Amino acid sequence: MAAVKWSTAASAGRFALQLLAQVVLARTLGPDTFGIFAIGMIILTFANFVSGFGFSWNLLQRTTLREEDIRFAWTWQCIVGAVTMLGLYLLAPVLADYFREPRAQSVIEWLSLACLLGAAAAPATYLLQRDLNFRAVGLVQVGSYAAGYLAVGIPMALLGWGITSLVASWLVQATVVLVASYWLKPHALRPLFWYPDAVSSVGTGRAVFFTNIVNWLLNNLDRVLVGRLLSAEALGLYNMAYNLATLPNTLLVGALQPAFMAAGARLQNEVQRLGRVYFQMLATIFVLGLPAFVFLALISSDLVRLLYGPQWREAGGVLSILFLAMPAYVVWGLSTPILWNTGRRHYEYALQLPLVGLGVMGFYFFAGQGIQAAATVAALLLVVRAIVISTAAFRALGLHGSTVLQHVARGLMLSALCCAGVLSGQLAVARFEMPLLSLVTSTLAVFFPLTLLLALRPQILGDQAAAMVLRFCPGLERFLSRTKPVPLPENLGEQIL
Repeated sequence: MAAVKWSTAASAGRFALQLLAQVVLARTLGPDTFGIFAIGMIILTFANFVSGFGFSWNLLQRTTLREEDIRFAWTWQCIVGAVTMLGLYLLAPVLADYFREPRAQSVIEWLSLACLLGAAAAPATYLLQRDLNFRAVGLVQVGSYAAGYLAVGIPMALLGWGITSLVASWLVQATVVLVASYWLKPHALRPLFWYPDAVSSVGTGRAVFFTNIVNWLLNNLDRVLVGRLLSAEALGLYNMAYNLATLPNTLLVGALQPAFMAAGARLQNEVQRLGRVYFQMLATIFVLGLPAFVFLALISSDLVRLLYGPQWREAGGVLSILFLAMPAYVVWGLSTPILWNTGRRHYEYALQLPLVGLGVMGFYFFAGQGIQAAATVAALLLVVRAIVISTAAFRALGLHGSTVLQHVARGLMLSALCCAGVLSGQLAVARFEMPLLSLVTSTLAVFFPLTLLLALRPQILGDQAAAMVLRFCPGLERFLSRTKPVPLPENLGEQIL
């Protein structure tokens, strides 16, 4: 729980910095520039999976760790990172031609440096996570982002450097992560090309590699085809909405998944205990996360107009659709560690592989119809992925899916109240056409009724969500001690669903 709290604090800090930087840069540079940079980032994320391969991931998963394990991971991370960097640099003209955007070539060439920087930083980063030292991990994340975007990117953008400011931001951030991670967790740098346990390390790396490739395809097919079939400006609008939708999601998954993975690796032989924590997390996401994302989906248009200005107006509809799918993304992110920590490391990519074909067909037929159509396919794909992976996780832990229905029902009830509050607030001030006024009114129309409801009937949270809240806020114990569950009808979840 200490690790989760530090990870949450770091994610919250990075969330604030990302929102600030994204708003300033988006208003300064516009959708077209963001679209060109998005092409480079799509390719870089794939290249990072190749350069990482999974050698360092093995350090996190091992129950015992020796110096040879670290040296072997460091050696091959650097080798594969350097080869990937060179390959990406040489392929830059071909990749830019695929997206029909010659301006992306130099972006791809410069970003290729990040492959080597990220690969070299991975061993120290995973060793910090293994130690559950998320205080240090969080400081590195927040500090590197501040150095890259606040100290370098925003000033360069305001001085007229255009897309160069975005590239410089990313490279500075990657450099700071490398230096700071190694400074906090120094490790042996002597090369080691092979050792008796290398087969096991490569086996884990292979599973991580294939899993990452499948996840990259499912997470980026939409942007690959939007960039190919539409334009850089359309990709910029879509990518901004996607990034904004995943900011709060990053706060949740980014805080919970690494700590859950590292702690879960120590509970591999305590399946029941692991299952209790997993179920409690899911209940909290459904009861508290679902209403929060429904609220964000309903205020998306006003949010985009207020933060980014009229040139980004089209992104509002995309953002609304993606927000509705974010609870599924969180469920997926919390379910994958279960598979890895119960000896089912191959399940994640094997179960999702058929979904790649489904996604390709969906995006191919609908992405050309506009960015909202692409967002709808992406949202549905996230829901299907969450169902597939969480079902496998439930089976691994011996849980029954029906047990979570009452928590889904609670979340849907609270979501309905959010809908009523937001719509009434927006309707009351619609004639003024002022996004800030609409946001304030909608927020107040949701906040006061929900606060009153929880004050009078805290039992509506249910025992599992209340227990998770108390883990983070023990001071609420007296208030939430009244949450001895007021039970909903047994079949209420099934009726609502």
